[in-house]
Amino acid sequence: MNTAAYVIIAAIAATALYFTIRRLVQSFSKFGGSRAVTCPENGKRILVEVDAMHATLTSTLGRPDIRLQNCSRWPLKQDCGQECLVNLDVAPDDCLVSGVLMRWYEGKMCVYCRKKFEAINWMDHRPALRTPEGTLIEWGEVTVEDMPMVLESHFPVCWDCYIAQTFKRDHPDLVVYRPWQNGSHRGTDGSSVSHQF
Repeated sequence: MNTAAYVIIAAIAATALYFTIRRLVQSFSKFGGSRAVTCPENGKRILVEVDAMHATLTSTLGRPDIRLQNCSRWPLKQDCGQECLVNLDVAPDDCLVSGVLMRWYEGKMCVYCRKKFEAINWMDHRPALRTPEGTLIEWGEVTVEDMPMVLESHFPVCWDCYIAQTFKRDHPDLVVYRPWQNGSHRGTDGSSVSHQF
């Protein structure tokens, strides 16, 4: 390559670096700083601080993962679900809500199959909820304003069980109930077959 090619490559790299650093600085300043919000648990005003570095770094890969770095109710309430994040204006509502929900599901077990929630795929295997009355609902049916109440009173349902229970509700004539012990039995090939019905 000749000198002109090196100059062009260097100019392109310098431009890309400039815009990347500029975007990171803008993102960091957007997420940084303390903010006053209403705590969903007690209804009082509190001061929170978003983990700006984590939000900035994850925003370079796509949607930022918004989580708290500090709260005026910590360390006493440090294990809360951080539902107050939905009241912040640092990111789109769906981004904030998904972060809150991921923390809420983390470590919980599905109310049907008792399987522990681990990594959640929000694109095509989104978990659901069961109301105290036993009705299944999706997160799209929950408003941001109702989230604190829903997270306090509803039960987590994994995607598999949501599909199975919805099928059972919508097509009861196609469901065969076999009450094996612990909800499973051995198939003819020796494999374990689970039943959520």
